[in-house]
Amino acid sequence: MMGNEEEIARIARRLDKMVTKKSAEGAMDLLRELKVMPVTLHLLQSTRIGMSVNALRKQSSDEEVIALSKSLIKSWKKLLDTSDSKAGERRNTSLASPPAKATSEAKAPSCKRPEPPRTLPTPRMTTFPPTPISCDAVRNKCRQMLAEALQTDQDHVAIGADCQHLSAQIEEFIFRDVGSTDIKYKNRVRSRISNLKDAKNPGLRRSVLRGTIEPQRIAEMTSEEMASDELKEIRKAMTREAIREHQMARMGGTHTDLFTCNRCRRKNCTYTQVQTRSSDEPMTTFVVCNECGNRWKFC
Repeated sequence: MMGNEEEIARIARRLDKMVTKKSAEGAMDLLRELKVMPVTLHLLQSTRIGMSVNALRKQSSDEEVIALSKSLIKSWKKLLDTSDSKAGERRNTSLASPPAKATSEAKAPSCKRPEPPRTLPTPRMTTFPPTPISCDAVRNKCRQMLAEALQTDQDHVAIGADCQHLSAQIEEFIFRDVGSTDIKYKNRVRSRISNLKDAKNPGLRRSVLRGTIEPQRIAEMTSEEMASDELKEIRKAMTREAIREHQMARMGGTHTDLFTCNRCRRKNCTYTQVQTRSSDEPMTTFVVCNECGNRWKFC
């Protein structure tokens, strides 16, 4: 059993890497290995192989990979259904026929204290993949805040997404990646919440709700990757401007007294001309005041 568990866990890790890198090369070989392995309910729960195969199925465009993934998931769902039906039969049997010991004690009262009533076990959720469970107060609070961020503007109602389930998966991947609930974990969660609630970037939230962006992907994205298209364009423009200024500094410039600084009113300046537009357009002149450092440009 331990050998199968280690082998399935290894396959799960490789499938997770394929999903992260968006490359399904070699996936069919791994799925065929799983097809012939004796997978039990315990192995499904301990290795989370179902979640890995399901993530691969959603991302892959290979019809063979999708078909084999669906076949595996369907067969594993039967294990969950069988386990639930057996648990229900055991509960019904115990309720229908009380223990003989309890019957004899009812007929002949004794001085023993009555046993407290037994509570039935809480039914296990049968969603596939199952919702990750956590007893940590910090993690549960983070899941709640992520769910509230996903519910911004009520987009989840029209899409029909389960925000509680999604938030639990996102938090689970963040915790797996960081390994604890330290400041790095909290900063990662805060950045997801901020970007999901951003009114100027509703496309990110809707992509997560629709499943276009997987929970594992949103858990690992950088701030630059989550930014709105408008903010990305601003950052590109700032980068281009910084490159131009760096080029100007390296090229030096020509000293002149033809320009008057509008800050200190001196004429001690240096100018540089750079072709920043198409070749048939005039060059852009960058001027730097050697007295106060003021910079300006004109065409």
